[in-house]
Amino acid sequence: MVQAPLADLRDKVAAFRAATAAALAALRAGLEQRASATAARELLELLLDTSHVVSKVEKLIKELPIAQPDSSNVQAISGNKGYSGNAITPPIVDAGIDVRETQSILLERIASEMNRLKFYTSHAQNLPFIENLEKRVQGATKLLDGSLERCFVDGLEHRDGKVVYNCLRAYAAIDNTSSAEEIFRTTVLSLLIQKIVPQNYAKAVAGVSSDDLEDDYEQIMQCVEKDCKFILEISSSANSGLHVFDFLANSVLKEVHLAVQKGKPGATSPGKPKQFLKNYKASLRFLDFLEGYCLSKPAVAKFRSEPAYADFMRLWHVAVYFTLKFQDIAGGLDSALTATITPVGMHENQTKPKILLLKQSIKLLESLQACWSDEVLVFSHSDKFMRLSLQLISRYTTWLSSGLATRKASDGSSNSPADAAWALSIPVEDFIYEYARNLRSLGIDAREIESFRALWQCVAPTDKQDNIQF
Repeated sequence: MVQAPLADLRDKVAAFRAATAAALAALRAGLEQRASATAARELLELLLDTSHVVSKVEKLIKELPIAQPDSSNVQAISGNKGYSGNAITPPIVDAGIDVRETQSILLERIASEMNRLKFYTSHAQNLPFIENLEKRVQGATKLLDGSLERCFVDGLEHRDGKVVYNCLRAYAAIDNTSSAEEIFRTTVLSLLIQKIVPQNYAKAVAGVSSDDLEDDYEQIMQCVEKDCKFILEISSSANSGLHVFDFLANSVLKEVHLAVQKGKPGATSPGKPKQFLKNYKASLRFLDFLEGYCLSKPAVAKFRSEPAYADFMRLWHVAVYFTLKFQDIAGGLDSALTATITPVGMHENQTKPKILLLKQSIKLLESLQACWSDEVLVFSHSDKFMRLSLQLISRYTTWLSSGLATRKASDGSSNSPADAAWALSIPVEDFIYEYARNLRSLGIDAREIESFRALWQCVAPTDKQDNIQF
């Protein structure tokens, strides 16, 4: 009798469980349908927004030709003989200025819409509807680029700060800063710098243009100050959003790089060490001048990180220059050490005393001084010049130690080092003789010094012991 209620309860629980499972399945199906509907609605809205933006961009672009200024009319009126420069500006000129500014504002608006369009298309890729719009988008992009370039060039030619500012904001909106930098380089800088550094290698070979860059850099810096400062100030203005541009590196430095490379290729050749070092240091001063336009340390770091900066620095083969100077300095000392040893002044008249007695010692001192002279040293390779200095000292120390050890042994055996033969071949009286010559240059007659006469008689040949002539 007890089993009947339990069986009834079990049936009720099973029925409730089945009903709950069915309700849960229906709820899940409803949620999936709602999610699908939401996704479909969002996609539809995205496609509608994309189509709307494309149509809006095309409509705005169609308005651009209306905003094109009639430059021929402006020139005709401004060139009229009856027009005085002190008179009120003709309405057509003011209209031209207003038209340029209006056009730049319109282009900035179009660029903003194009930025939205790129965002929409990036979230709806591989859809037939978007693929069908691709040609329209490409056409609008091409028209925008052409119109923006013309407006930007017009603003640069007229030094219209508002137009340039609006155009730069438009370029920044469509993430095409490189085009603005290239247009400024080719439109403004190229002609100016070509007047300073003619890009004609035949003239350079004929001697019309020297390989010296110092004067050229001075003129280029004046051009930057006069013709580039306005756009540098615009692009670095606070809260403008134009910090993405780097006209210093991608326009100014890039054009200078091309001018030097084409107009004066010999200026960067380490085969002429003196000219190379002079031009290299002038280039570093020019880079310091450009960095003066950077308003903060991050701006300087950004300038130095640009590919144009690295390309310009690669023009200067400082490693090759150091190799040539290494061979010159180290080779000179090595030649002096392998030559016949001769005390200074043995065969020449001295006008002033020498601090060092041996020519080899003087050559070492001259070599060390050359390593750190302004005419040789490159600070970026100062560690290598320090290493060279230590190598020179080590080479001289080895030469001198070997010679003194051989002289002390005085056995003349064949086992003596090759670079120590000088110690056996040089007569010791030559050093005493040279010492007396140095004393005479100081106004002291060594023959009157008893200790010197005694030393001379110990080392001098028999026929010269009693006759000391200097």
